[in-house]
Amino acid sequence: MYVRAANVLIRPEKMQEVIDLHNDSLIPAAKAQKGWQGSDLMTDADGGKIFSITIWESEMLASESGTGDLQEQVAKFDSVFSEPPNFNHYELSAEASAA
Repeated sequence: MYVRAANVLIRPEKMQEVIDLHNDSLIPAAKAQKGWQGSDLMTDADGGKIFSITIWESEMLASESGTGDLQEQVAKFDSVFSEPPNFNHYELSAEASAA
């Protein structure tokens, strides 16, 4: 599996809007994407930062995640970003959960 990670500076007063956009727009679009396995959003309201990861079935599908309807939903975040996001891709090499 592969991870697409984004580090983004957010206008601090827009943090709740970021969370709402993530849950109400981005996640429904991501669920419709082939190969999407999950997503996590971490926030630092005091620092005005977010770190977001999406998990994909393959490297190719992770790379393609920046296109189509999902990209249309990502564009909704432009008004809350302080600067453009920085995206990176990683291979998921180890995973653990409590369950």
